[in-house]
Amino acid sequence: MSAADPSPGGRGSDDQPGATRGPGDAATHRRADADVWSGEEPAGRKNRHRRKLGRAADHDHEHKSLPLWQEVIVLLGLALVLAIVVKAFFVQAFFVPSVSMEPTFVQQDRILVQKWSYWAGDVERGDIVVFDDPGGWLAARESQQPSNLVQRGLEAFGLYPTGGHLVKRVIGVAGDQVECCDAQGRVSVNGVALDETGYLMPGVRPSEQTFEVEVPDDALWVMGDNRPQSGDSRLHLGDPGGGFVPVDGVVGKVWAIVWPFGRTEILDRPDVFADPALDGS
Repeated sequence: MSAADPSPGGRGSDDQPGATRGPGDAATHRRADADVWSGEEPAGRKNRHRRKLGRAADHDHEHKSLPLWQEVIVLLGLALVLAIVVKAFFVQAFFVPSVSMEPTFVQQDRILVQKWSYWAGDVERGDIVVFDDPGGWLAARESQQPSNLVQRGLEAFGLYPTGGHLVKRVIGVAGDQVECCDAQGRVSVNGVALDETGYLMPGVRPSEQTFEVEVPDDALWVMGDNRPQSGDSRLHLGDPGGGFVPVDGVVGKVWAIVWPFGRTEILDRPDVFADPALDGS
């Protein structure tokens, strides 16, 4: 009778209950029992256990995932918070409402202003800055404000260009003697005549108005690049502030033109303002 055939005294396979075992089989059985008691699981049980753990992990993952609409709301919220932080501390968009800074800017240009520019330094001559209206400098048409709820919301997050500000070039800083005009009709700073041909509107004089001022502490003397069309420090000499712009009213330095696309440009300070003689060196 073969080992696979059933017998009257038991079953013919020793992996089934009731199989006939010899002395060697008992030893093998004892070793198997010893293996079980030593904490080592059979391979089949281990694989089943791993599959169960894998299914449990997938189940937990399904419960922890947010629905798509909730993910969208979270992402939009994060984007708005980031926009507020960027506007408050880093960059803000403005539009140019007039021709006073031509040819550097033309009317309705969109510009970006760096707010971090003066965290660790001072405003420098030649910088183009955006600043709050010191009081009465702007005409009503130049004070464009958001006209509807959507625009006001975008303005709050720095996504809509803001009105109520001016953009001019800094010619003099605290302590400077600024005057016009020398024998050749040029503006001078601390006795050094400025060659402004690199940024002035072609064909215009540096100033049609004569003046001589000393810039007080914490103030700036500013002028537009299109001098005949610029209501700048010269025009406000008789005002209570003497035509000077408070440094703490400066929003930041203009960094770039971003719109229209064909006029995009990163702006640099003109070389004429790097002359050490301007500082008396």
